[in-house]
Amino acid sequence: MLSATLQKGLSEYAIGAKIRALRLKKKMGLVELGKHTGLSPALLSKIERNRLFPTLPTLLRIALVFSVDLEFFFAGAREKPVVAVVRKADRVRLPEREGSDSAYKFESLDYPVSERKFDSYYADFLPVSRTALRLHEHPGVEFIYALQGTLSVNIGGDEHTLEAGDSMYFDSSVPHGYRRSGGRTCSAIIVTG
Repeated sequence: MLSATLQKGLSEYAIGAKIRALRLKKKMGLVELGKHTGLSPALLSKIERNRLFPTLPTLLRIALVFSVDLEFFFAGAREKPVVAVVRKADRVRLPEREGSDSAYKFESLDYPVSERKFDSYYADFLPVSRTALRLHEHPGVEFIYALQGTLSVNIGGDEHTLEAGDSMYFDSSVPHGYRRSGGRTCSAIIVTG
């Protein structure tokens, strides 16, 4: 149990309200946020209603889903314009999913920026079978620019092939997925908004 002083101090940050605003901005329900974070919808509801203050690891899980850093929850109003430089050596490389059947590995190109208007990623596509293609969907739009190789993009059951230098824009609320075509290295820049 937190003392009244700690509760008052933490309440001033309005962490729950900030999480709720981020969630509603992405048109995401508590159940969906729970799937992305591994936290129960009931716990998330308590956090949003300020009945429970999240631990830093819990808050970090939530921050990663919304592509904000922890500073977002604790900083006051921004006084300077947003400027962030992300060095290649500092980027974290993550698989699409855990396990050996991952279709791609990606790196966030803009992680340190809080309150981003869009998210940008560098992705390396791995060899996978045609049947292993996993479709996903999310609110908003997506832009892909193929850097090298041949990339097959499945959107709502239609297959589109991108060669190096090709780009594509689409409604990301339609189920979509990616896979490398051919044996050559394949990479792309992906922007979601």
